[in-house]
Amino acid sequence: MIHLSRRDFALGLGAGIAAARFGTARAATTPRRGGTLIATWGGLEPQALFVPAGGGSSPLLTSSKMLERLARMNFDFTFSPALATSWSISPDHTEYTLELRPNVVWHDGQPFGADDVVFSVAEFWRPISSGEAWKQLESVEAKGPLTVHIRFKQPVPEFFFFSALTNQGGAVLPKHIYAGRDIITNPANNQVTGTGPWRFDKWVRGSHIEMVRNEHYWNPALPYLDRLIFRYLRSPAERAAAMEAGEIQLGVFNTLSPPDTKRLAATGKFDVTPKGYENAQWFLTIEMNTRNPIFAKREVRQALLYAIDKKFIAETIFYGFAKPAVSPIASANAMFFSPDMPHYPFDPKKAAAMLDAAGFPKKANGKRFSANLLAAGWFEVNGNIGSYVKQCLSDIGIDVNLTVPDRPTSIKRIYTDYDYDIALSNWANPAEPVPTTTQFYTTSGIIKGAAFRNATGFSDKAMDDLVDKLTFEVDPAKRQLLARDFARLAMTEVPISPLVEIESVTVANKRVHNHSDSPDYMADSWGDLWLDT
Repeated sequence: MIHLSRRDFALGLGAGIAAARFGTARAATTPRRGGTLIATWGGLEPQALFVPAGGGSSPLLTSSKMLERLARMNFDFTFSPALATSWSISPDHTEYTLELRPNVVWHDGQPFGADDVVFSVAEFWRPISSGEAWKQLESVEAKGPLTVHIRFKQPVPEFFFFSALTNQGGAVLPKHIYAGRDIITNPANNQVTGTGPWRFDKWVRGSHIEMVRNEHYWNPALPYLDRLIFRYLRSPAERAAAMEAGEIQLGVFNTLSPPDTKRLAATGKFDVTPKGYENAQWFLTIEMNTRNPIFAKREVRQALLYAIDKKFIAETIFYGFAKPAVSPIASANAMFFSPDMPHYPFDPKKAAAMLDAAGFPKKANGKRFSANLLAAGWFEVNGNIGSYVKQCLSDIGIDVNLTVPDRPTSIKRIYTDYDYDIALSNWANPAEPVPTTTQFYTTSGIIKGAAFRNATGFSDKAMDDLVDKLTFEVDPAKRQLLARDFARLAMTEVPISPLVEIESVTVANKRVHNHSDSPDYMADSWGDLWLDT
């Protein structure tokens, strides 16, 4: 069995300021069984309980409690067993053999086994959820009821492979429910059947989703709670009021406004921690639709970045809970981050001069061209940022039409209709850049209708070739250099560019134990949560 070392893959917290400011979650004592925990998050209700092609953090938050993965990432960026109990790797890194956990059943009582994993790899992971990770797949087959053998045409790095197993695209699906039907449109996506500690109970649209304990979970000690509820409130102020009143006990990913976060921390009744986001560093991004001939020009895309004051966004709009971004790879990522990137400091005069040189001087009316700016409606703060960016671009002569659609409309307009010129959005940046980060820049990332992929239409052979090399290089030192080359090219072409890194925090009532105990806690199963009386 091969595991990855702490030395090779240690990742800095990147949120130490917040840890010092608020403290971290308390260590658990003896777990108490029973009770109902009500949770929320800093975004809106999902479009479906499970969105196979991605769909963002809202459906990931719900589906990951029911659908499990083969392994689990640890804080030191090694991997622990989940539905797989062990694995072996051929010396040339082209073959991986997985031994699966025995006596696991799906929520409907059907047995879990190798056929489910083979189906998931071939019919879900490769074509839909994480194709970049599986593009060189040669074969996947069951070697028995609980053994799966995977062969690749080229060597596949260990960390890359196991990251693919544990990331948001690595959920294992029940073959008996999905085989022979369209996975993306299957009604089962709103009646999720998984192997996880939580079973779906009901969804009251516009209000909440309820899950109940899986009495037949493979770990008989879990879950501790009887019921887990996700409640959806549109505004941070409503969430703050509900948490103060004890109506909600746990809020993940910046549930509250920064002032309310600080205020609740000061009461001593809540744990407020940045722990649990080490493998999901969030960005605010700006992307430009290269199908528009104006934004097909790299010089125009670069000019717009000079027109926006990232420091103002971080310090004023995010109240200091963010910092200017310099790379599509998070600064806390000790494996792959480098600050040696093209930079775009705030310089409106330079932005104007670049637009002049690109062939877009001001006309008699003082305008250069018009642009439709879409501020994605998954977070309320995006609308505020949209107003600020509109003013920045207006100051250099761009006539901006700003819209802030709701979540479903934002997804449709950006990822299906490509109905925007400039979009303000967000992504969660994991430690492994392939495919979650790289797919925003590669030709293979252009999948009409698939959310949080390459919606800009940017296609560049040099970028595609570089990501291919990064995907299949097994030497960790060489992968580091390739990742930095990728980031430099991304920050040169800037079809999509990070504006700020967002400091994520979780707010929990002190009755809640065992929260924030994995590096991507929103996507963890939450089976070990428990409540004091």
